[in-house]
Amino acid sequence: MNRLRGIVFLIWMYGLILILGLLFLPVLALPISWARWPVDLWLKMMFWGIRVLLGVRIVVEGREHIPAGGVLIASKHQSMFDVLIPWQLFSFPALILKQELAWLPVFGWYAMKLKNVAIDRKGGAGALRKMVREAADRAANERQILIFPEGTRVLPGAKVPYKSGVAALYKAMNVPCVPIALNSGLCWPAHGLNFRPGTIIVRVLPPIASGLDRHEFMQQLEHSIETASNELSQRTSPKQNKIA
Repeated sequence: MNRLRGIVFLIWMYGLILILGLLFLPVLALPISWARWPVDLWLKMMFWGIRVLLGVRIVVEGREHIPAGGVLIASKHQSMFDVLIPWQLFSFPALILKQELAWLPVFGWYAMKLKNVAIDRKGGAGALRKMVREAADRAANERQILIFPEGTRVLPGAKVPYKSGVAALYKAMNVPCVPIALNSGLCWPAHGLNFRPGTIIVRVLPPIASGLDRHEFMQQLEHSIETASNELSQRTSPKQNKIA
């Protein structure tokens, strides 16, 4: 049943990308504000599919920790869901995405039109400098910058070292960093079709102040995200909170 649910949902998701993406293709030649409308429509339909087709409830905790203005967001990454939810929490985030996503037909066109930041994960120091430069440009235009410090999707309960990119952004932007913990991998698999009904909990954690040295920042960030995410992955009956 879970595999069938996953097949239906993925047909819905990729079908929406193809149909809406091609239908609104002319907006790619217009100012960026025009491209936000079809993307917002796609997101609304995606969250409908998550609720109805997958049977997944979304609970958001800690909205009071979301500051106004430019900020660095560092999120746990367990599934593609984690790429969607920031658009429900922040006004106009710019996501740090792997370059392969920018190359995808339709999805990549809109991702780049909205000035998300694509990074070559094998590009070394040059790619890191390019990422920091482009992220600083987005932040100068009042965008919130979101990065997945692990650099890849990680199974609930598993642990990988955090990459250096988040520390480079933290130093260059000189703004607070908002950590996000979640348990999306319990319902939306990193790979495959085993989607499960349940509750995805997203917890916005207290911001980490700007100005810390690299070691202290990374230590605080990893501890806060991992501790909260592990706790969320063990919760089955979360208390009522605001719904995304």
